[in-house]
Amino acid sequence: MSSSSSPATDQPAGGDAAGAAETATEKRHIRIFDTTLRDGEQSPGASMNLSEKLEVAHHLADLGVDIIEAGFPIASPGDFESVRQIAESIDKSTICGLARCSEKDILRAADAIAPAQQGRIHVFLATSAIHREFKLRMTPDEIVRRAVEGVKLARSRCEDIEFSPEDACRTEHDFLCRVVEAAIDAGATTINVPDTVGYITPEEVFKIFQMLRNRVPNIDKAVLSTHCHDDLGMAVANSLAAVAAGAGQIECTINGIGERAGNAALEEVVMAMKTRSDFYQTTTRIDSKRLVPVSRLVSKVTGINVQRNKAIVGRNAFAHESGIHQDGMLKERSTYEIMSPEEVGFVKTDLVLGKHSGRAALADRAKTLGFHLEGEELQRVFEQFKVLADKKKEIYDGDIMALVQQEISGKSEGQAWSLVNYEVTSKTGQTPRVKLTLSDGNEEKSAEVAEGDGPIDAAFWAVEQITGIDLICKEFRVRSATLGRDAIGEVNLEVEHKGKLYRGVGVSTDSVESTILAMLNAINRIAGGAA
Repeated sequence: MSSSSSPATDQPAGGDAAGAAETATEKRHIRIFDTTLRDGEQSPGASMNLSEKLEVAHHLADLGVDIIEAGFPIASPGDFESVRQIAESIDKSTICGLARCSEKDILRAADAIAPAQQGRIHVFLATSAIHREFKLRMTPDEIVRRAVEGVKLARSRCEDIEFSPEDACRTEHDFLCRVVEAAIDAGATTINVPDTVGYITPEEVFKIFQMLRNRVPNIDKAVLSTHCHDDLGMAVANSLAAVAAGAGQIECTINGIGERAGNAALEEVVMAMKTRSDFYQTTTRIDSKRLVPVSRLVSKVTGINVQRNKAIVGRNAFAHESGIHQDGMLKERSTYEIMSPEEVGFVKTDLVLGKHSGRAALADRAKTLGFHLEGEELQRVFEQFKVLADKKKEIYDGDIMALVQQEISGKSEGQAWSLVNYEVTSKTGQTPRVKLTLSDGNEEKSAEVAEGDGPIDAAFWAVEQITGIDLICKEFRVRSATLGRDAIGEVNLEVEHKGKLYRGVGVSTDSVESTILAMLNAINRIAGGAA
């Protein structure tokens, strides 16, 4: 393995005569492989139900993501079904299923992506010495044999095969080259080089990709990919270093969510390459104006808030408080902004809707915010919109987003419990009292509870008494979706039931009601088996 090769690239087909003439300066197309629905969902407490996954998948496709890793089909029946339904629904992106190098995994993944117009099977096997010795207890020869068998089986069911030597960045270079060459010979069309534990530095990443390009004789037959974790805060820098060294694909997630400290953030790598296209000389299919709406959606469905100072999509990303900065901005925007807020999807106007607005206006505004509403789903959101409009004079974007998210989260399988009515009495020095009536879909059940530290605590006791489901509240967050005294309140909570964590979201202008709705959302997830 000593011959040299050019960097693996994924150039878009076609082009005019002028484009063909640009040989030395033609920009490379970098594939964006989004794993929000697989690696991102592995963030503790970030599991999504089927409806939420479908909604996110549609957003990712509209965003321009090349490959959507929709899940790990062998992990559970729910994971299999979500990958299958996403494969049926999405035609703008390649739909990928993850599989270990085992027959059951690969066949399950193949069945899940079968309906896709463009499908991919992503097989992986650990290669580093520490994984070989302590996790797999396999020799290097056994690793190569298993990798080849896995890739060949996957290739017999699908033309597009990605192979990942797990913990590649801590694998001995000679052995990494050997495995990669064997995987390509077996039929792998993409070779992903994961920094599984976020250990590597940008300089080392560059050298690894350069080494693979120079030492693996058949490397030109596959696209090189990078998958970096953020344990040392270098996932984005490492991903960009890989691109500079010839990688043709970046694996990333919206908002950088993922195992432990997370993955490389899609919005950051994309805008880094776009803003510094003079340096990277690359292009992507991403519609950057959709980045903020997608970021907000993923934040809401996972319950993981985006930090205010988060690059690209954080609330402070384009905020200027310093007098010197403000003065410079007023004179020339580019003095302190290297990109415009509109370029990534922030909007300066906040369209106001009211009780006289119709379904068409609601659907149009929801579409602008990045949501697809139609049919019965639109009708249900519209009904809630009318109820809210009677309570508030004006409905803002944040209100609409909260209502849509409540609808998406409420469509989990096995949903049964809903709120009929409640009455709460709370007075200084006295135990709060809650009268609550819920419906399980067949009949209404009521309870009156007089215990707890406050009305919200009393509501928890009442819901548990009626449903018969014991919950341990691990996290409780309430925030205002918009501004003003009549702003809609959004409650996000995380509860534990039988050792497993479940999320819940509820929205209302009444904080007690939004808490009850969030609890019922979590309980319905428990009933439906979705975390």
